[in-house]
Amino acid sequence: MIEKHIVLEDVDPVVFYGVNNINMQMIKALYPKLRIVARGNVIKVMGDEEEMLAFEKSITALERHCVKYNSLKEEDILDIIKGGKSKKDSVEGVIVYSVNGKPITARSENQQKLVKAYEENDMIFAIGPAGSGKTYTSIALAVKALKNKEIRRIILSRPAVEAGEKLGFLPGDMKEKIDPYLQPLYDALQDMIPTQKLQEMMEQNTIQIAPLAFMRGRTLNDAVVILDEAQNTTAAQIKMFLTRMGTNTKMIITGDMTQIDLPPSVRSGLVDAVTILKEVKGIAFIWMTKKDIVRHKLVTRIVEAYDKHEKKRHSNHKSDRKEQDLTDTIFADIMGLGDN
Repeated sequence: MIEKHIVLEDVDPVVFYGVNNINMQMIKALYPKLRIVARGNVIKVMGDEEEMLAFEKSITALERHCVKYNSLKEEDILDIIKGGKSKKDSVEGVIVYSVNGKPITARSENQQKLVKAYEENDMIFAIGPAGSGKTYTSIALAVKALKNKEIRRIILSRPAVEAGEKLGFLPGDMKEKIDPYLQPLYDALQDMIPTQKLQEMMEQNTIQIAPLAFMRGRTLNDAVVILDEAQNTTAAQIKMFLTRMGTNTKMIITGDMTQIDLPPSVRSGLVDAVTILKEVKGIAFIWMTKKDIVRHKLVTRIVEAYDKHEKKRHSNHKSDRKEQDLTDTIFADIMGLGDN
């Protein structure tokens, strides 16, 4: 009789073992000749060597299934161990599965373009209105790459510019001040990675979330790096960020040109980057529109209302400017006649 320890490295043991260890009990029942003890993320197994090899192969297949689908059900266990086959995707174009086992897909034409651009380019700019799925889709692509072991880490960043608020007035230390500002990134990750596993990944720096200022001086290798809210970077900041790119790294930069929170005298780094980099090979630009908005239907109406108001305001401003120019011309003519 031999003994072996199998470590569940990529999966949340709570999900793998099931409620009240129901999955583990079924697995044990399917291998009655083995003595199996599961504690934490380690499965200790004792018994016949040949039987143990078959068991180890099954555990590997079950773990792979659980990592992909974020779930493990009785029928999955039977299919994999008895039938030697894993379930096939019932939905086309799945990027990853949520913690509830629901497929996360590109839900609009431009989101699909973002997925395709990610496959073909190392740097992508995804620009569009609030709710168009640019950040969520980008994080889903990063999680997929991590699960497939194409990269070693995910790095998510935002510039520390707030919509009308100041970090210095918030209570707590720097982490406590910054965490609420980065919450949208946490929310997306929590949709896709079980809580315990996500916490473990963040403790091990497999997933890093940090303000843009923390990127200075780093070289980012073997990673998917996402810069969110890039419209609030300065020209110097976005250049610094883009030049952190290392080997086997993909970068996705997201932003909304209509929600710039920088002082009026400061030009957005995203606006600069679009102008400067538009002809650079290997960089893709995906322009989201109101049609891509996948939040509540009111979000689309709100964006349209603000766009309409902004166009009207801009039109009125141009009209006022023309009137002023005409007045200035008439005044200049009168003054010129007076001189004569």
